[in-house]
Amino acid sequence: MPATVLARLWFRGERARALFAGMAAHSILPLERPGSAAYGLILAMAGHAVGWPIARGGSQAIADALASYLQDLGGEMATGRLVASLSDLPPARALLFDVSPINLVSIAGDRLPSEYRRKLERYRHGPAAFKMDWALDGPIPWSASACRQAGAVHLGGGMGEIARSERQAWQGIHAERPFIILAQPSLFDPTRAPTGRHTAWAYCHVPNLHGAPSRDMTERIEAQVERFAPGFRARILARHVMTPADFEAYNPNYVGGDIIGGAQDLAQFFARPVMSRSPYSTPARGIYLCSASTPPGGGVHGMCGHHAARAVLRLDKGHSP
Repeated sequence: MPATVLARLWFRGERARALFAGMAAHSILPLERPGSAAYGLILAMAGHAVGWPIARGGSQAIADALASYLQDLGGEMATGRLVASLSDLPPARALLFDVSPINLVSIAGDRLPSEYRRKLERYRHGPAAFKMDWALDGPIPWSASACRQAGAVHLGGGMGEIARSERQAWQGIHAERPFIILAQPSLFDPTRAPTGRHTAWAYCHVPNLHGAPSRDMTERIEAQVERFAPGFRARILARHVMTPADFEAYNPNYVGGDIIGGAQDLAQFFARPVMSRSPYSTPARGIYLCSASTPPGGGVHGMCGHHAARAVLRLDKGHSP
């Protein structure tokens, strides 16, 4: 069901509808699209059940914990190496690629059947992200007192404005008043900033770099925060900007600045990256895809890798190295 339809049917009042629209906008879909409501429901339930936790010391702490666990199990890690083809990798029974479909074609194309390659090449990417990080000389001075104790804040002037912003990103338009997802971790984690200072980050959805010219959204994002927190700009000590081009340069799997591994509409929800009973396996034995371009798609859950690992154990059971 489209998020806008469910919001009107289920929620009473503009404030409640706007809150739900903000949750659904995490899908990076126009909120009139079928299926967009599901993302809002899942995120809202998760938030009510367990909250939206942050990692003490920054998200790098999560990666460090996972790496430490792997090493405790006897695993080895090698970083800082460009893998341009299968020849750059040692022989292995199974190779799992946490890459976009087009990059899997680039790396392993000569091992993949031509029809499968063409399907991967037709995989669609959605809007991009434009992100900002701030160093602040104090907490954000929100007009709404509840926002002063929130780890994550969704900024938008009502359901109509949020829906328009998300729709415009798909239409190649940079919204004048973008919907913004903002986090203020230093309110709860003192390791994020010196005493008395704070950090915050935010991003909005913009047209994919490969579909429309990029635009600097710094002024529009900061104006939107200032709109709901008068005096915000005066507290900025420094800022860092990540444009869609910066995202793709940082990680080529963020194709065009798409940070969730591909459009998450209904078609690519069921055919991600292709229609298959085992979307993690490829026609080439021993080659698997485990990125956000596989079910259940982008998000902070790790389930793509979990399901891919189970597929490897199931399909390769009994094969010798």
